[in-house]
Amino acid sequence: MIGLHLLLLGMGFISLIKGADFFVDGSSALAGNFKISKVIIGLTIVAMGTSAPELAVSALAALQGANEIALSNVAGSNTFNLLGVLGICAVIHPVPVDQVILKRDFPISIVSTVLLLLLTSAGVLFDGAFLRCEMEEIVGSVGRFTGVVLLAFFCGYLFYLIADAKKKAGNEEFGEKIPLWKCVVLILLGLALIIGGGQAVIYGARTVAKAFGMSETLTGLTIVAVGTSLPELVTSVVAAKKGEAGLAVGNIVGSNIFNVLFILGISSAIHPIGVNTASIYDMLILSGISILVYLFSKKGKVITRVGGIMMLLTYAAEMIFAVIR
Repeated sequence: MIGLHLLLLGMGFISLIKGADFFVDGSSALAGNFKISKVIIGLTIVAMGTSAPELAVSALAALQGANEIALSNVAGSNTFNLLGVLGICAVIHPVPVDQVILKRDFPISIVSTVLLLLLTSAGVLFDGAFLRCEMEEIVGSVGRFTGVVLLAFFCGYLFYLIADAKKKAGNEEFGEKIPLWKCVVLILLGLALIIGGGQAVIYGARTVAKAFGMSETLTGLTIVAVGTSLPELVTSVVAAKKGEAGLAVGNIVGSNIFNVLFILGISSAIHPIGVNTASIYDMLILSGISILVYLFSKKGKVITRVGGIMMLLTYAAEMIFAVIR
């Protein structure tokens, strides 16, 4: 039985790698055809495509009324994106951070994360109740109204990106054009392989995790979070190796914004999300990590190999803390 799950994991990884390769090529070519900045493509099409596994897992959990895993999945995925994905990309090749992302999108990602933290901990942090509760005890919720607010913020952000892209059209150099139909085929084929491979990895990993008796919150924060973030990892690594730094960083930041505003917005609109004490700690940690990575990127304007190693060590320490906790 374990052998079949390991085979499924292997097939999932192969599917993710090939899918990411097709997806990056198609998205980059699409940017050239429509004279849209590759940073914008990374923040929108690539970010939404690679976040499809998170959306599928969280939406399904919401429909089943067992969506406590949705919040830990998003917190874990965003943490892995910032420290794991960016760290691995930087170790492979130093990653320059686009100034547009630093000035516009990274702050939006931080604000949306802090906003979610405040919404989930409203009425809990102020009286210190969460300090007296067990980690798995439900101490709050993300209701339908909050979900609608998150979705409204996401729509506003998306419209702003499109308007900004139209203003800056023609300011970026583009290579040889690829036929539109070929771009669409590459993107759809890549997306199908990414989603299919991601789900195969998630299924195999979760089955193995259950055999070790892991809690739902810990599974969502670790196995499920890393599993659903594999598309971001593979896509960003492939993009970085191909010299598409704007696509790689834009994919990570865009995915984090998409995860918080759209995925949690949809999930909580379907069914209120129960928030336990462990999830509040996770959101606190994610907010701190987001600010630190932003300040680190802003100071150097490039994430070096040494910086990448430090980020990976920080992620490992955070995972050890989560398991011990």
